[in-house]
Amino acid sequence: MSRNKAIFLLSAGHACVDVYQGSVAALVPFFAAERAYGYAAVSGIVLAASLLSSVAQPLFGALTDRWAMPWLLPSATLLGGLGIGLGGLVDSYALTLVFVAVSGIGVAAYHPEAARVARIAGDGRHTAMGWFSLGGNVGFAAAPVLVAAVMALGGLRMSPLLVVPALAGSVLCLPVLRALAKTARAGGSSADVAGVDDWRSFARLSMAVVFRSIVFVGLSTFVSLYARQRVSGGTATGSAALFLLYLGGAAGTLLGSRLAGRRDRVTVVRRSYLATIGAVAGVVFVPGPAFFPFVLLAAVGLYIPFSLQITLSQDYLPTRVGTASGVTLGLTVSIGGLASPVIGAIADHTSLRTALTPLIALPFLCWITTRSLSEPCSVQTGTPPAEKVSISRE
Repeated sequence: MSRNKAIFLLSAGHACVDVYQGSVAALVPFFAAERAYGYAAVSGIVLAASLLSSVAQPLFGALTDRWAMPWLLPSATLLGGLGIGLGGLVDSYALTLVFVAVSGIGVAAYHPEAARVARIAGDGRHTAMGWFSLGGNVGFAAAPVLVAAVMALGGLRMSPLLVVPALAGSVLCLPVLRALAKTARAGGSSADVAGVDDWRSFARLSMAVVFRSIVFVGLSTFVSLYARQRVSGGTATGSAALFLLYLGGAAGTLLGSRLAGRRDRVTVVRRSYLATIGAVAGVVFVPGPAFFPFVLLAAVGLYIPFSLQITLSQDYLPTRVGTASGVTLGLTVSIGGLASPVIGAIADHTSLRTALTPLIALPFLCWITTRSLSEPCSVQTGTPPAEKVSISRE
């Protein structure tokens, strides 16, 4: 199988999984409308999707450093879909939290192993990781459209239809996994990973990921509700704002890969965070239709560093790629989910604008955290010998 085809299939499968990360936020207005949940209650649903994931994703990453577990790709995809599908079906708030948490575990199990496989398929190139990450952005962007279409058929009781992307995603990854298994049985050669783990730089990068996570998940949780206040629209207005947020993420991921081809990754990451400060301020304070362009710009700025941070983390920890992927991808959603109930509680007691205002400062903290980072030396000479896999070039 060619590398391009493998990356395309992995990217498409990634889209099918990240539909369920985006679906949690996309379902927030419908939970609020049909079940009269307040800001704190809907924040709890986002928290449920993130809490176990914050622990599980780095754990799965550490496990994949010791044993290759490609079977996680299809099984975790199905688990993510089932959790969301059942979460909208039950009336109990407690059961809703349980099923959404199950979906979060599925998403957590998927990402470290998928990032490891994508690194093999792309030969460690940040452009390949960019295309893989783009699939996740497309899934996020498709989520509000898919959720709105399903909800239009009959509200939350139709949520089992949201399992369909999981079925598709579990099938899309199978050809790549078969190709990996085939080359492994054929004794595909590979060179050892060289280099020393730079835990200090990895920790600094992880802090930036935490701050970025709080901003993005905070916006994705509340932007649909906030858009209705700023633009005086209905649920369609909220869905449009959320779609723009995720669409901007996709554009930012592609732009980040292109910019990193001209400048080093660390420089691109730092400058994108500086540019994001003004965009987030616009989201919080600009009223009327001008609110929407700032949503798009904020998403672009937050996602330019996304795939670059994944490859940077893997290069900082060349002997622990699964751990690096699990922490970087896990913190992207999980820590932000942990902060969402705090934002919701502040909004319940003051206003949503007051609760979102602190998000403006966090991209500046990202910039400060990444100022001392340097581009890692080339550390990878091939795929780890335990994997013994290869995918042919075009």
